[in-house]
Amino acid sequence: MNDRADGGELEFRVAGELRFLLTPRFRDRERPRVPYDRTSTLGHVVQSLGVPLTEVGGLTLDGEPVPPAHRPPGGGLVDVSAVPRPQALPESPPRFLVDVHLGALARRLRLVGLDSAYSNNADDPALVARSGAEHRVLLTQDRGLLRRRALWLGAFVRGTRPDDQLTDVLERFAPPLAPWTRCPACNGRLAPVAKAEVAHRLEPGTLRTYDAFTRCRTCARVYWRGAHGARLEATVTAAERALRHAD
Repeated sequence: MNDRADGGELEFRVAGELRFLLTPRFRDRERPRVPYDRTSTLGHVVQSLGVPLTEVGGLTLDGEPVPPAHRPPGGGLVDVSAVPRPQALPESPPRFLVDVHLGALARRLRLVGLDSAYSNNADDPALVARSGAEHRVLLTQDRGLLRRRALWLGAFVRGTRPDDQLTDVLERFAPPLAPWTRCPACNGRLAPVAKAEVAHRLEPGTLRTYDAFTRCRTCARVYWRGAHGARLEATVTAAERALRHAD
């Protein structure tokens, strides 16, 4: 490779599972090449290709491992590997923060018992601040949000369907599940409640048909295995299967 006066070119070999993140300009190139000025960090250049560092498991320059903060003295071949699955996290069990555009995913995460904060009106700075303050992994499909320097930890969620997104999160982090223990509406803890205590809040048909109830300790919503029970059970079963696959 011929060095140029400005530092040469960096050639990138991006792992196959990350290539969908490349910007359209680079996606159809087997080994994208970019001019290099010797001042930008390698991590900055990788992100300029469209791949957030949250998705990168490691970097090598001409076969030698280097950190994202590395500034190459010239050109070279950069290999970009994906984060290994399951991904090790600094805290376990993980706590999640779900982007405003993934509300259906948040409900599914709560259904299987995962601590998942969500607000449908939180802006990007608020999400980044909360992620750091509460040590929550930010789940999003916004690559720009994942590139924010102040972000504590984040992950790009793959898939367009909520069920596929749930599978992706479970396979990536392999968190312990506790189905039916969190409120799908507010993320609070559910606790069993006597039928007599909530009878005044139930429709006559529900009162006649069901006997087992739980109530959210935070928002006081009442839950029972009703008409949608089979569908929810299917979601839980699929989640448990995905987790076994991740292990």
